[in-house]
Amino acid sequence: MLTISNLDYRVEARPLFEGASAQISSGWKVGLVGRNGTGKSTLLRLIREEIAEPPAANAANPKSARLRARAESAIRMSGRASLGWVAQEVAPTDETILDVVLAADHERCALMAEAETAEDPMRIADIHTRLIDIDAWSAEARAAEVLKGLGFSDADLSRATREFSGGWRMRAALAGVLFAEPDLLLLDEPTNYLDLEGASWLEGYIKKYPYTVLIVSHDRELLNRCVTHTMALEHKKLTVCPGGYDAWLELRAAKVAQLESQRAKQDAEKAHLQAFVDRFRAKASKARQAQSRVKKLEKMQDVTIPLAERTTPFHFPAPKDPLSPPMLHLAGADLGYGEDALILADVDLRVDPEDRIAIIGANGQGKTTLVKSIAGRLKLMGGALTAPNSIRIGYFSQDQLDELRLGESVLDHVRRALPKDMPVGKQRARAAQMGFSHEKVETKVEKLSGGEKVRLLLGLMSLDAPHILILDEPTSHLDIDSREALIYALNDYPGAVLLITHDVFLAEATAEQLWLVKDGAAKPYDGDLEDYRALITQADKRQKAA
Repeated sequence: MLTISNLDYRVEARPLFEGASAQISSGWKVGLVGRNGTGKSTLLRLIREEIAEPPAANAANPKSARLRARAESAIRMSGRASLGWVAQEVAPTDETILDVVLAADHERCALMAEAETAEDPMRIADIHTRLIDIDAWSAEARAAEVLKGLGFSDADLSRATREFSGGWRMRAALAGVLFAEPDLLLLDEPTNYLDLEGASWLEGYIKKYPYTVLIVSHDRELLNRCVTHTMALEHKKLTVCPGGYDAWLELRAAKVAQLESQRAKQDAEKAHLQAFVDRFRAKASKARQAQSRVKKLEKMQDVTIPLAERTTPFHFPAPKDPLSPPMLHLAGADLGYGEDALILADVDLRVDPEDRIAIIGANGQGKTTLVKSIAGRLKLMGGALTAPNSIRIGYFSQDQLDELRLGESVLDHVRRALPKDMPVGKQRARAAQMGFSHEKVETKVEKLSGGEKVRLLLGLMSLDAPHILILDEPTSHLDIDSREALIYALNDYPGAVLLITHDVFLAEATAEQLWLVKDGAAKPYDGDLEDYRALITQADKRQKAA
């Protein structure tokens, strides 16, 4: 299906691939893994032929020189295989969401249009035969099933795309490419805009997808549950192994152990040869044998062990003035955005020190409304929120990525959050604790990667050692290693944590309680995440049966 042979590619002076090769067969579901910045999305763009060797730079276009890159290899797809991917969000127009998804099947649309005007009886017969072959008459039902699996309601299907936010239009774009069913489906972080329900549905869809899938994801559970093979991008090379992410970790650990064993044997052999040379080099009768061993030492190639890349840890300082329980209590609270926009009613919840709470529920049910109200970002419409005046709450939301000030550096943001009289050396030390080196601390925020922006915001919110951390989808721009570092930091943090996430692995590793937000109510949920996934699956089955 897809062959990558001796891929060499660099951007400016930075090589991303050096002699990388891989083979993907038809029907495989492949998870592409690797650290942020290693070139995963670039590889997808090369496969899509969005990137090619640019024209030679000239003096009149210095920008072209800076962006100069080169791919000196073959990336080949078999036969006439079709390729599908999510290019960008659906445009905000008067077209309905359902019509936009139906239009993603270009062959069906072209045949349906031609059927309206064709006059040749033979051509009309061919058109209708082909429409039957591609199951064109069930298209609306199939498109609706995909849309509802991604969280759209029946009423949403007839709404204009301009009525939806950017995140929902991204879902519609994803629905379109899934509905079109290309021979090779490329997905780049598809769960970033999905809740647990949508991610669970997508997982099942990928498992049953009849063709080949190449998916870039940092969702460990998704990679373990639905892929047949893992393709790892490490040290500018590609390696493919059967199984999910955990299977690849085991294989990598076994390879490293094997290399360490080989190097230990080689070191012992070198020491033995060198000892013979040192002992008998000056002895005439042994000189020839000593010289032979010297040549053998020179020809021996060292066994090299790839260095593991270090992940900068996260750190959330302990509050210096711990509070007694309950730290925070919502009693009979009505939450929303005004009288005509009541989202949650009669909420009665409390947060105690060291609570670890994951908030679950479909998108649009009110999870973010709940945490914004707890964090004081949204006023209550009724009821009461009781908390000590001294309580400090650290709040992180993906929306805050847009609040970073363009044109300002990492150090500028850190300096603004600290006391004005703090020495510059201590300001830099605080930035270093967040994971920003001496050089990186002067970088403008618009040049930071998504993961670096998340790291900066998490660091800023923890500067005053809050009693409660509220994290609303903190992992969308973090790679798997950074997500694990976040898990360690949250488990070491002695305060309370409220977490909204579609990453099941993160939630299971950190949360001890669940709050379910559904149908205008927010309350504790007695089961665990597996129980909740089973509940979602049963609801999907009932909906399909209906």
